[in-house]
Amino acid sequence: MAVCLTLFVLAWAVVRRFSPAAAVAMSVVAMVIPPFAAVVANWNIDRTDRRD
Repeated sequence: MAVCLTLFVLAWAVVRRFSPAAAVAMSVVAMVIPPFAAVVANWNIDRTDRRD
């Protein structure tokens, strides 16, 4: 989550002055990180819960 917040802050406080397109790209990457992290965290949840 710290990476996402850092990307958002840097994108709109610093990078947008030099390249608005890069700021938008950084924001998109920051928006994709949390859902991707949730998918990775829950990847093997079904396999580890079974006690056959």
